[in-house]
Amino acid sequence: MVALASRLCDHGVDATIVTPSPHPGSLDFVCAGHPVFSATDPASADPIQAAEAIAVLDTAEPHRLGPMADHARRSGGVLIDHHPPVGEPFLEPAVLDPAACATGELIYDLLSLDGRPPNRHEAEGLYVAITTDTGSFQFSNASPRSHEIAASLFRAGVDPERMYRDLYGQYTRGRLSLLQYALSRLEVDPLAPVAWVSIDHLALHQSGARSGDLEGLVEYPRRLKGIEVGLFFRGLSPTRTKVSLRSNGKADVSEIAQGLGGGGHAKASGVVLDLPLDEAVAAVVEVVGPAALAAAVPETPEGEDG
Repeated sequence: MVALASRLCDHGVDATIVTPSPHPGSLDFVCAGHPVFSATDPASADPIQAAEAIAVLDTAEPHRLGPMADHARRSGGVLIDHHPPVGEPFLEPAVLDPAACATGELIYDLLSLDGRPPNRHEAEGLYVAITTDTGSFQFSNASPRSHEIAASLFRAGVDPERMYRDLYGQYTRGRLSLLQYALSRLEVDPLAPVAWVSIDHLALHQSGARSGDLEGLVEYPRRLKGIEVGLFFRGLSPTRTKVSLRSNGKADVSEIAQGLGGGGHAKASGVVLDLPLDEAVAAVVEVVGPAALAAAVPETPEGEDG
């Protein structure tokens, strides 16, 4: 969003960034110099209503956009997303490419049509988008192309050491307190290679953490040896739960998430359930267990009996 808005401003377009919910404080450094409104803030109503067109990035699902979805339909605009499409695009034109490692890759290609490299501000936004979506280039969606783009962003002024420190290298005390609490609630399914952590809707307030401090908590159960699927459950209210699903191998968590009303990638997906935390844990683990068990079965070499 930052990179696209910056380039549009260079072309004389009055571009405003509005997010469906407040962005994590850990990303403040990349937003410097470009105001970011949250759709939950009453002040966001003015730029949303005044927009002649809306570029929707990194999702093609209108329910994730809050009040922006209806205005996008009225004013028109463009969708740019790398997630596997769910149904028909609600906005045209739509640039949808699940083969891209991140929506940042698609924005990089779009900016390249100018025939000039990104400036440092744009390059940092693009690098953050790509490195976070590829797990610092550790996930299977990291490709030779993603590394080539990263190299060009280094040439544009990105400092990878500073990017790492700003993104991952500085924890608040609230985050450490939240991590301690979450890990104390680590559970493992006795019948399937599934592990999870869960926090109730009061945990953020009680720990002194912010919503951005939740980033990456799902990776801890996934890293447990022998686990095929890691889960993170966050109670949003006494009757609503957000679920993050991560796969270590062959289990397709996007199919599971879609079956529950969510979506995402084969190895990283999510869903919000209208269920209390304990009921959501039981319902999701019951569905994930068979998929994780199937993924744990070693493949039989061709020509051999099972």
